[in-house]
Amino acid sequence: MPDTRRLFFALPLPETTQQEIIRWRAENFSPEAGRPIAAANLHLTLAFLGHVSEQKEQVLRTLAGRIRQPAFSVNLNDAGHWPRPGVVWLGCRRAPRGLLQLAELLRAQAARNGCYQSALPFHPHVTLLRGATRPVSIPPANFSWPIDMTHFSLYQSHFDNGKSRYQRLESWSFIE
Repeated sequence: MPDTRRLFFALPLPETTQQEIIRWRAENFSPEAGRPIAAANLHLTLAFLGHVSEQKEQVLRTLAGRIRQPAFSVNLNDAGHWPRPGVVWLGCRRAPRGLLQLAELLRAQAARNGCYQSALPFHPHVTLLRGATRPVSIPPANFSWPIDMTHFSLYQSHFDNGKSRYQRLESWSFIE
């Protein structure tokens, strides 16, 4: 689509956590399980915006900058497999209220500004593998990555040479 960018709001994961998750994934999933997501692309999506014009992007950035969200912690301590979209994911057994409120606010703002939002309920997760259309054995839930979230970000999704790359465009800090 001309003059648009593919955008989404997300919570970035610290680089050390990304590397720990990549090691854990390599130890627990066979190469045949699916296509692994690059460490730098691991994030927790809050609201997918789709292809957005520059004007709409500016409106959404302004609205995001007005959010006064208290900081919260996320504990990635659950995993699962969605066979239909072919996704293996990490998530939270109990999503913190702050995470759910932030995602709902961003999704509502996006919808009011013409960005399609799925009717499916929000399920906070980090995508580990794509193309996982066959049954995948999920390891026992004896893992945990607690993360103090300090900010959320707007990202652009680039698709080059068959690979996705995410570029952080702007971030907004949570209030203490």
